[in-house]
Amino acid sequence: MASLLDGREVAAAIQQQVAEDIASLRQSADVTPRLAVVLNGEDSASQAYVGRKRQAAKTLGIETRDHIFPGGLSEQETLALVRELNDDKSVHGILVQLPLPKGVSEERTLESIDPAKDVDGFHPENLGRLMIGKPTMVPCTPAGILAILDHYKVDLSGRIAAVVGRSRIVGKPVAQLLLARDATVLMAHSRTANLVAITRQADVLIVATGRAGLIRAKHVKSGAVVIDVGVNRLPDGSLTGDVDFAGAAQVSSAITPVPGGVGPTTVAMLMRNTVLACRRQVCAPA
Repeated sequence: MASLLDGREVAAAIQQQVAEDIASLRQSADVTPRLAVVLNGEDSASQAYVGRKRQAAKTLGIETRDHIFPGGLSEQETLALVRELNDDKSVHGILVQLPLPKGVSEERTLESIDPAKDVDGFHPENLGRLMIGKPTMVPCTPAGILAILDHYKVDLSGRIAAVVGRSRIVGKPVAQLLLARDATVLMAHSRTANLVAITRQADVLIVATGRAGLIRAKHVKSGAVVIDVGVNRLPDGSLTGDVDFAGAAQVSSAITPVPGGVGPTTVAMLMRNTVLACRRQVCAPA
């Protein structure tokens, strides 16, 4: 059986460092990091995610300003709110929870956020800097995945890593992070022909497709490390990943659970990005 890669343990270590960084900022610059949270619409999953992020911020001492609009904002209203937050010097980080309501462009909204306050790391400038190997604000889930691999001392140099999923939120940025660690990266997705031929080469397999149980034991190389990013709700209300945990755990050497794997580290990295954004804004050289 595979050993468990406990994301809660990794998140706790990250949060401890974040708490120390917040204390240092308060002492050296007399400032408390402040995160503006924008929830546009009434998506129940988004409400739950925002609640967890808000609680994590409160626990660590990060101030939050909630901008909650259950009835929804138009695209024009959304962009105006983001511009207002960009100009507010007391706000250090801006989180626009996805998905956005129908009729509000995700691309235009994310591009409107000041890259220096883009704590999700989705602005084209931040993604571009990641692409050229000079990252500033790294997307939270990919950063959390690397934190898990580092915590459990998974060596990436010279290893084959397969990423199943091509979103700009997870798949594409995590591939860049793996390349920066000298891994040989294979990219695949839910429509890849003969997916098993790709995934069975991987020493490290990262799956982020949003398709429950897509990856089974036959897809996993013996002894591989498996990172399951997927969170899917089954008809009975339970959560499951993109990987068939029971089957993959029989073949892999280590695997993340769902829930309790990548999710907690994503939230922890959002807190870290907020503190990083604050430090850069208040402590930037004149």
